[in-house]
Amino acid sequence: MSDTFIHEIPLKTTPHDEAVLDVRLDAARQLYNACLRESLRRLDLMRESKTYQSARELPKGKARNAAFKTARGFHGFQEYGLHAFAARICKACWLGDHLDAFTIQKVATRAFGAVEQHAYGARGRPRFKRYNWFTSLEGKSNAAGIRWRDDHVLWSGLKMAPLFDIKDKHGVEAHALSCRVKYLRLVKRVIKGNTCWFVQLILEGTAHQKEKNTIDEGTCGLDIGPSTIAIIGEADAVLTRFCDEVIHPWQEIKREQRAQDRSRRATNPDNYGDDGTVKKGSRKWHRSNRYKKRQSRIAECQRKLVATRKKQHGELCNKVMSLGKIIKTEKLSYRSFQKNFGRSVGVRAPGMFVNLLTRKAANAGGSVEQINTRTTKLSQICICGTIEKKPLKQRHHACACGVEAQRDLFSAFLAKHCNNHTLDIHQAKAAWPAAEPLLRRAMLRVTETASRGPVPASFGLNRRQSCSPVKDGSVCVEVVDAVVLPKARREPRRDADPAVRTPWL
Repeated sequence: MSDTFIHEIPLKTTPHDEAVLDVRLDAARQLYNACLRESLRRLDLMRESKTYQSARELPKGKARNAAFKTARGFHGFQEYGLHAFAARICKACWLGDHLDAFTIQKVATRAFGAVEQHAYGARGRPRFKRYNWFTSLEGKSNAAGIRWRDDHVLWSGLKMAPLFDIKDKHGVEAHALSCRVKYLRLVKRVIKGNTCWFVQLILEGTAHQKEKNTIDEGTCGLDIGPSTIAIIGEADAVLTRFCDEVIHPWQEIKREQRAQDRSRRATNPDNYGDDGTVKKGSRKWHRSNRYKKRQSRIAECQRKLVATRKKQHGELCNKVMSLGKIIKTEKLSYRSFQKNFGRSVGVRAPGMFVNLLTRKAANAGGSVEQINTRTTKLSQICICGTIEKKPLKQRHHACACGVEAQRDLFSAFLAKHCNNHTLDIHQAKAAWPAAEPLLRRAMLRVTETASRGPVPASFGLNRRQSCSPVKDGSVCVEVVDAVVLPKARREPRRDADPAVRTPWL
């Protein structure tokens, strides 16, 4: 299979085009729901069959796989079997008047893929799409159906012109239009209350690399936290906030939702009991125009959040690959992250970032190696071989051998020297004299950033940088964050000795 990349272009649509596209999109949604229901029915029947139950008792091997294949074929739980079902459905009703054969097959494939992932335990049971939840359609090839002809999108009587980027500062669009088009995807989005349509060209080849985004051929270590990220390469080290521009508007959404609740109670008084709870049973809800406007404002806030996060993920991936395209990081449990740091993980999405980084590194000829944390213990071990379990609040690594560093940066340094899920202590010890100045420089940049605004507590700037005893006999005091603490805590102590200072790395 050849290399593939995607280029998105906005479309110039008329009211007639949008009306026709909405009808076809809703037809595809109903077809998807029908295919999803049929796939789930076939999956349930297959699991209840004796052939499937006997196959589960067999040991792993070719005989077991053949028994499962027989059960799938007997009950039609296959992709092409669902294609035939979708074709029969469209021929028997009005759906076939709005959808072509290739689009019908892709909708059936999409439904079967969701059920197949559920069958293998990779995802939960898929849900049916309600009105306006189905927002994209794609073809199967550029030969028929949704196709690209003479710089236009053609689909069963519709001819839509794209809005090209005239400036094209970095030559991205010119490179994309010079590649062969495999197939198209139409995407519907609501931006600031207005419906916009986009075409995604699935192209053959590799994406254009901007001049400012350089790729280093070396190896870099990576340590990802809920709100911070540490990177270290051959020539530089970085400790920064993870997606610092992604700020969830909690208060704004909360105000809108409370106003929505008041509006819903005022327009539907019969649906609530005397105690203020919703009555059980069937009921009809009336929503005012102000309620709908507030709903659109909430959706716009969520859309901006997603767009900002996607932009930040891309910039951060380019920053990581500028330090090395062979990336080594710990294999983290993002489900555990969600339990412990729910809000932060939900907003910044570190798992999504790792998936994007893996794809970008593979396209550049590199790779992302996820290291087993049980065998390496990067947050506990030192280059001298000493293993000491540290609490989460201890943000600095300090060992009796004299090695001191910020905890996240040191973990990234150790990850860089891991091979086959094992830490090469001799290699790390030999590279430490050259890496220590890089870590110091990264901490100096963090300190400069802290002077201009608040930083996460995981940076370790609100406490003494080293946990080891002070060698020069001076008294150590805790550094007070003047941005976070109240004014009473920020006032200087009059009885403090002027000779008191805070040691530095």
